[in-house]
Amino acid sequence: MRMRKKKNCAARIERCGDIRITEPEQYKGRWHEVFGNDNPIHIEIGCGKGAFITGMAQLHPDINFIAIEKVEDVIVMAMEKAVANELTNVRFMDMDAEKIEDFFEKGEICRIYLNFSDPWKKNKQAKRRLTHKNFLDRYKNVLNNGDYIWFKTDNMKLFEFSLNSFTQENFKLENITLDLHNSGFTGNVITEYEQRFLDLGQPIYRLEAVYLGWNDNRKE
Repeated sequence: MRMRKKKNCAARIERCGDIRITEPEQYKGRWHEVFGNDNPIHIEIGCGKGAFITGMAQLHPDINFIAIEKVEDVIVMAMEKAVANELTNVRFMDMDAEKIEDFFEKGEICRIYLNFSDPWKKNKQAKRRLTHKNFLDRYKNVLNNGDYIWFKTDNMKLFEFSLNSFTQENFKLENITLDLHNSGFTGNVITEYEQRFLDLGQPIYRLEAVYLGWNDNRKE
């Protein structure tokens, strides 16, 4: 479903200017200057309306969060949530995940969150999935060995695809569950999409992928 255009979107975004990063390339290698501290940096790729990133920022004030979303009519709602909650440890960028290496140096990011990413259901669209090798290689260039990617989805086929993709790209899988909300996992922050699926009684699939370092035998 296409997102409806938000009324006065440009003006609303401008009012959130203090937490919006418009030229992220200038901060590559010095993101801690943005936050004014040396706390770890976590990013969410595809933040949607912001329930997850603002919830995490509230729970973890000792972590700096950066939310990435390429749809302005969506990211404006996330930024407004952060402003309303007076959060100082979250920033927003409207950009595409393909450019992540342009804005972050190796090891500058400690964790990546992928929540309910577009499954791109057709086989010919596989390269667009955020857990495809092409994207995982980009993530490797901003993570250090031992850093994590946390992944949640309602789509079983995307989950199966991602299991294989992470394994092939030298990630170790931990805390795999086929039914997150009956798994006993604590500390989960529910996204807007997630709540919709829960209301429908659909299971949520989740895993944590630990980056083990570049594999010299990987296929290019």
